[in-house]
Amino acid sequence: MEYRILLLIVSMLFTGTVMAEGTLNKDTISVRVYFRQGYSILESAYRNNGTRLEMFAAQFRALQADQTIRLRYIHIDVGTSPEGSSSLNRRLSDKRAIQIMDYLHNHTSLPDSLMKFNSHGINWEGLKKLVSASDMSYKDEVLEILHTMPKQVLCNSGIEDECKQQLKTQHGGQPYKYMYRHFFPELRSANVNIYCEFERLPKLERPIAIANHPAPKVETLPMSLESTHTAPVSAPRKPFCMVLKTNMLYDALLIPNIGTELHIGQGWSVGCNWMYSWWKNDTRHNYWRIYGGELDIRKYIGRRATKNPLTGHHLGIYSQILTYDFETGGRGYMAGTPGGTLLDKANYTVGLEYGYSLPVNRKLSIDFTLGAGYMTGQYHEYLPLDGCNVWQSTKQRRWFGPTKAEISLVWFVGRNSCNGKGGKR
Repeated sequence: MEYRILLLIVSMLFTGTVMAEGTLNKDTISVRVYFRQGYSILESAYRNNGTRLEMFAAQFRALQADQTIRLRYIHIDVGTSPEGSSSLNRRLSDKRAIQIMDYLHNHTSLPDSLMKFNSHGINWEGLKKLVSASDMSYKDEVLEILHTMPKQVLCNSGIEDECKQQLKTQHGGQPYKYMYRHFFPELRSANVNIYCEFERLPKLERPIAIANHPAPKVETLPMSLESTHTAPVSAPRKPFCMVLKTNMLYDALLIPNIGTELHIGQGWSVGCNWMYSWWKNDTRHNYWRIYGGELDIRKYIGRRATKNPLTGHHLGIYSQILTYDFETGGRGYMAGTPGGTLLDKANYTVGLEYGYSLPVNRKLSIDFTLGAGYMTGQYHEYLPLDGCNVWQSTKQRRWFGPTKAEISLVWFVGRNSCNGKGGKR
């Protein structure tokens, strides 16, 4: 308190202005937002980012409407967690800072001249603070390693890599695994602080002209304002996540196929698949022909799915339509109408599926899926005789049971589309 009074007196002496019954105050509006592992996209639904950002923007608009407030500058402090290479983490940190600046441009009227940002890359200082405040095992030994890190390592990735290697091998990696679970998610974040000064003056019959005097240079005293209520979420751009995939079981059976799946938010996705195989050898009466497609809707669930889209456990429903002609020198089976199109009495399937998508690296996953349901449709049995296919019978298929099996190779499409395993963090 004595310091603030002294600071106020010094400010008056330097400006030569006496503010009758007035006070000079300093404040900071702060918000902390979080990013998914390996992502630079700012998601409003992730860890309640949207609510905090809307609260932050509302506080800013309220202060901006007050004519007694003078904004000093806005500081954006961004970092990443240690996993991944140093160069990729620096680029990821820069992209996250740009995302924050884009949000501020779209939701506030702050000029660029007031914006400053500090992109750390790996936030080692933040990790030191979290370790120091914890009661984790081998705490002192971990801090000893972290204290060997200089505050500025932007030109020496070798120091960071050596530090990470020591942390990973210390006591069999137990401290590193603990930090990965409890501390690293907190490091994938950005702090946004708006520093401002404001004067509360008494109501006067006429304004006091003080425009001819330079504003005092006063050191701001930051203070965080925590959100205590919820507000409507103003959503930034949602992350685009789409995959291309092929069922390797079909590939092994010489049935070329391709599929795609699009993440639509909140763990939901829509997908479609197409297969086409039209192999034949008339002289040997070998026919291996099938074509058709599938539509499906999936819901990804579990801990992994909340961190990265299109990974982890999933449940879904699907529908298939197909026609086929199989013969290997003996009795043949043909679906639909002979010589017809896909829709001419094709076979149909509807069912429920369960699966798990396992990340292999940043861009590749293996998806294991089993489905069961109901398949129906007309098919024909025939025998090859004297160079001709002789019809034997026409039947109606009514099948309850397994109707789908996948071991699919999945590729994440796009620069920012990934499953979160390995690579940049």
